[in-house]
Amino acid sequence: MSELAFAPATEADFEPLLALRIAVLRADLERLGRFDPARARARFRAGYDPACLRLILRGGARIGCVALRPAADALWLEHFYLEPAWQGQGIGAAVLRRLLAEADATGLPIRLGVLRGSRAAQLYERHGFRSTHEEAWDRYYERPPGG
Repeated sequence: MSELAFAPATEADFEPLLALRIAVLRADLERLGRFDPARARARFRAGYDPACLRLILRGGARIGCVALRPAADALWLEHFYLEPAWQGQGIGAAVLRRLLAEADATGLPIRLGVLRGSRAAQLYERHGFRSTHEEAWDRYYERPPGG
């Protein structure tokens, strides 16, 4: 996956990345009875921080995004979305391995939340994340430094 690259996100990326978020999460949110485009916009807007958000590029074209946000005692993996056409090809795993290497260099654990019942949880579990707790709609995971 050497043709994969990151590029910084900007405010101008908000609308296309919101559309990507909705495309990726819609089926899981509908399954939970939680799909609401207005709520999706508000939640994404509240957590949209171009300083932490990266575009995922393949061959120079945007195929996704991901954020690795620093907190006091951990890094939070957020907004990890790949265009549906690019899912299931090992790209998510390749991106995740790069982020894990960055996190390991800091000595901090990585935390994340996943919608309950999402297939994405399998990717994280394969890469050393362990469930820490559940809430009404999400399951939370952590991976210690070095996996």
